[in-house]
Amino acid sequence: MTTALDRRRFLRLGATAMGVAGAAAALAACGSGTGTGATAAGSGAAPTAAPAAGGTLRAAFVGGGATETLNHLTGPTALDYVRARARHGALGSIDPSTPDGVRYDLLTGIDVSEDLREYTLRLRPGLTFTDGSPVSIRDVVYSLAAPGTLGALPYLKNVVTAFDLNAARVTDDRTVVLPAKNPLIDGRLLICQSNLVFKEGTTAFTADMPTCGPFRMTGFDPGQGASFVPHDGYTPPEGEPTPYLEGLELRSIADSTARADALSAGQLDYADDLAPATARTLEANGGLRVLATEAPFVQQLYFSMNVRQEPFGDPRVREAVKLAVDRQKIVDTVFFGRAIVGNDLPSLGFPGYASGIEQRAFDPDRARTLLTEAGASGAAISLTTGPEIPGMVETATVLVENLQAVGLNVTLNQLPAGQLYADYPAYTALPFAGGYNPPQPVLLSYLGTRVSGSPANFGFDRPDIDALARTSRTSPDAATRDRALEQVQQLTWAEGNTLIPVFKAAANGQTSSVQGITYAPFADFRTAAVR
Repeated sequence: MTTALDRRRFLRLGATAMGVAGAAAALAACGSGTGTGATAAGSGAAPTAAPAAGGTLRAAFVGGGATETLNHLTGPTALDYVRARARHGALGSIDPSTPDGVRYDLLTGIDVSEDLREYTLRLRPGLTFTDGSPVSIRDVVYSLAAPGTLGALPYLKNVVTAFDLNAARVTDDRTVVLPAKNPLIDGRLLICQSNLVFKEGTTAFTADMPTCGPFRMTGFDPGQGASFVPHDGYTPPEGEPTPYLEGLELRSIADSTARADALSAGQLDYADDLAPATARTLEANGGLRVLATEAPFVQQLYFSMNVRQEPFGDPRVREAVKLAVDRQKIVDTVFFGRAIVGNDLPSLGFPGYASGIEQRAFDPDRARTLLTEAGASGAAISLTTGPEIPGMVETATVLVENLQAVGLNVTLNQLPAGQLYADYPAYTALPFAGGYNPPQPVLLSYLGTRVSGSPANFGFDRPDIDALARTSRTSPDAATRDRALEQVQQLTWAEGNTLIPVFKAAANGQTSSVQGITYAPFADFRTAAVR
């Protein structure tokens, strides 16, 4: 039976961690940057030599506080997805190093018809839910359709948009044929991007619901954490070990310094996505390691300008904002070199990323001229963001200073941790909003944030660019697809409403006893071990 976590234990952890924050500050000037995502990728493989099974791994993430939910379809934080992936089996994950561009988990593979109109999904045998019932391909179809029937964040609706799930043909308990609404080159990516499996008929995500992931949840306390033990009914993909851990604790600690201090004090084994200054401090601690992700597994920091609201309906204003930002300063002063200058295009490092487009310059003089021409000098603008990941607020602060310097009257509205996306419709109605996206391929990023009608595009509806995106996904000719994808990015770069100043490596702290944590795109503990 699922039990409540010991709230006092989690509160005591938080209080202790905050109490030792001063010790870390004394070392803040020590250490040095390691370049653009230069330390070990952290997307590392499972342990090369099988460690002894056992031990409990204690990990902390930024959470959503008391509003945290077990419904991963609407939960906006990294912790929501990490928690869900631990208990719900994943169909797979994006991995550009593999032939299919994905790494399978519950699936053994996806076959695509020559005309790109049918995708055949094959489920691994022997999988069961925590109540002992077998996992069926019908559960997979239901789970893929759930974002449309139950409601979900926009990026989880890509499969519903691309496939006619009502016409899915189940050929046996482990095989289904999904017809695409149009010829589709990237269907494998859509299917394996963050899609988790739960029982057919599920309408509510509860603590005691049957699940089929690598771990079984034994406790959940919103804003505090969740605890897990291995799920015996989960069998890993061929060549991967069953979970080594005998226990997993995922703790919700919003403050980066508190996470780091708990790690230093021996109260955690892993601290996710630390603030740059905090990561530098930990690097001076010989008993701890800081591993940074590398492209393409870097997080995109973005600032969306709502074209439905003035002054952002004028493309000259949008261009001025992009020219006004000192991107290299953000890399150097906010992230101490552990970031990569962005060029207002997502998906850095993924196949198809338009690296040939010229880097947008830092040109405040040109920005002032454009604002004057648009009659927007002195315009009052509120920029809303929050500390959802380290560096977001600091980046927004530099941006505000840059925009004020070119003549815009910009103020910063900082929300508490976990609240930026809590009311997503309200977020997408903001005039100027900062945020982040996890790493994802070029076309998936466009589908999730740019396509006409999506609330995530902040009013930038461009059917002409949508048509090019469709060509890049559906044309049987590879050269035609490549040209269309290049045009999509060129037009988005030139006329779009999104500023992407940097891509941030996730700097994750862990003790020397931890190994085998992978990233897809957030921390995955299936092959983790504590020596």
